[in-house]
Amino acid sequence: MTGTAGAGQWASTWTPTQFAKHGTVEIAYDRLAGSEGDPLLLVMGLAVSRFWWPAGLAQAFADRGFAVARYDQRDAGESTRMPDTGSSNPFAALARKRGAYSSEDMTDDAVAVLDALGWERAHIFGASLGGIIAQRIALRHPDRVLSVVSAMAMPSDAVGIKGGRYVRPGTLARLSRIKVPEGRDGDIQLSLALAREVASPAYPFNEDAAREWIEREADTGPRDTKAQSRQVGAPWHGPKLRELCKPVLVLHGDQDPILRVSAARATAKAIDGARLVVLPGVGHDLPAPLWPVIAQEVRQLADQARTA
Repeated sequence: MTGTAGAGQWASTWTPTQFAKHGTVEIAYDRLAGSEGDPLLLVMGLAVSRFWWPAGLAQAFADRGFAVARYDQRDAGESTRMPDTGSSNPFAALARKRGAYSSEDMTDDAVAVLDALGWERAHIFGASLGGIIAQRIALRHPDRVLSVVSAMAMPSDAVGIKGGRYVRPGTLARLSRIKVPEGRDGDIQLSLALAREVASPAYPFNEDAAREWIEREADTGPRDTKAQSRQVGAPWHGPKLRELCKPVLVLHGDQDPILRVSAARATAKAIDGARLVVLPGVGHDLPAPLWPVIAQEVRQLADQARTA
């Protein structure tokens, strides 16, 4: 998840939705209009759409020389929704050894987007589940990746129930108990509740800004537990995290209500040369006052990749 302050300022700065093809799956993506420079692909988290990336953060990246694009993973946003597997419990999905699709499929979706964009290689910034996918894209397709930013994520080696050690279940349990009406109004209410729950304690939650973009692009992801289960249950059969040989930045808030800081420490420890940045007072989001700082960190990482 990402910060929301200033969202209204950046409305209508993304290009019209396009679709990349990966077999029978269509992956929705767009670009920050006018952004030019080093390719930077943004990967959002569990079952939520690319609209959770605020254009203000993307603009901070653009100001530091990046061409910015974002996409919806399968089972999220405007991308293809996969066949119903019957499970509606994401925690139970962690324990399954077989899923509706694999994490390899999810990494290949990202490569289909790179192909559609005409990008031979790109820097990859993933948030939450997107951080795990970013790690796995670099492991499965190292020739397509320049650097990796893994924010608010577990290590990709934490497959199955091993990931449970990093999870703080309280927030997820509270969200699961929220009752909202069916339809668009309920989707908006649940998205607001989610944004509020993951917000950073040290930075005031801007509900007006959150409401502005949530109401503009109502997201069914926070209520779609079956889609969440399919994404969480996607098994990974690829290389170990220690084999990731790209410049890596690991970001994590020390007040993250969903994942423990130990998840970030484990990720950074497993990757030779990875840089760990723990953000004081930050939750499971990237608050607007820190966007310039985060963008500068990503710029330094890209410069490191260029000289490596």
